[in-house]
Amino acid sequence: MPEKIAVLGIGLIGGSLALGLKERTNVTVIGFDRNEQDLQFAKAIGAIDEGTTKLDKAVRDADVVIIALPVGKIKQTIEELNLLPLKENCIVTDVGSTKAEIVRSGRKLSGRGITFIGGHPMAGSHQSGIKAARSLLFENAYYVLTPEPHTSLAAVQKLSRLLALATKAELVIMDPVHHDRIVGAISHLPHIIAAGLVNMVGDYNEDNEWFHRLAAGGFRDLTRIGASHPIMWRDVLLTNREELIKLMDDWIERMARVRSAIMETDPECIEHFFTRSRAIRSKLPDRKKGILERRYTLYVDVPDRPGIIGKVATLLGEKEINISNLEVMENREEIPGVLKLTFKQEKHYQNAIMALREANYVVFAEEERLEEVSV
Repeated sequence: MPEKIAVLGIGLIGGSLALGLKERTNVTVIGFDRNEQDLQFAKAIGAIDEGTTKLDKAVRDADVVIIALPVGKIKQTIEELNLLPLKENCIVTDVGSTKAEIVRSGRKLSGRGITFIGGHPMAGSHQSGIKAARSLLFENAYYVLTPEPHTSLAAVQKLSRLLALATKAELVIMDPVHHDRIVGAISHLPHIIAAGLVNMVGDYNEDNEWFHRLAAGGFRDLTRIGASHPIMWRDVLLTNREELIKLMDDWIERMARVRSAIMETDPECIEHFFTRSRAIRSKLPDRKKGILERRYTLYVDVPDRPGIIGKVATLLGEKEINISNLEVMENREEIPGVLKLTFKQEKHYQNAIMALREANYVVFAEEERLEEVSV
């Protein structure tokens, strides 16, 4: 087991890794960040043993260096590390969501006897910063490592054991190019599509404000990831451009086929499109943490009378069930309303369903609601 770990970047990901390391291993964790206040907070909560704003001090004598910085800064940091006297046999890894380009940069370290192994913990949060960090952020998620064929097997095993222990994640070994195509399809392309839909509707709304007025509920849920950080996603897309161009070409071709089916009034083609989508989606795993944060949603039919929202909230609060968000979807006079309740944790979601049904509320779980919703 390594004795000293340097975590470069004490934000959500770096802070969560540091917390896991301190809780589940006996290593010394040195935190590096440009923000002195974040370092002080990280030390106060026990995430790091020592913090510094100087890179050379952070990595001095470190057995493992974890670059937990945005994708746009990872290659730059590798360049800086290449100029520093790292410990012999030191392992350097990162947490970036793209891998091929970063792994190519990491080869510069191998000539000095340093092992670079790309990494990507596939879990996150809508929150950011050290104050959102938690030691179980990666529990039951996949943690991908992308060593090259010549990478020392002993180094891969050493890093895998350390990360598995610290994160409680499931370690997976994958080719970096293969990783980028998969993540491009399940995360990067969806972000582009979501942002594209939001921008398109925004343009339409300039001429008719009803586009935004009616863009509640489903549209907001569908495009939630379209509100992601612009600079971060700029860098992600540019570092995965080769795979994304192929994926976008494929997407455009598929949409062209759907367009033709609609234009040519081909009901069988359209029905097959949605039938296949429904069947595939039903087979997707829902217990694993993924790169896009999972949220748990249920719907409650409630009578239209004063105090009913407070009554529901109080019922769940008394049972220590935390609601992440509450939205009134329908509330017309003499017609039952629908409350949409969102939860961050599955246990609160499941407990809420049981508690509300025991109190004789009509409750629809997320998939059940899909069956009932009108179009």
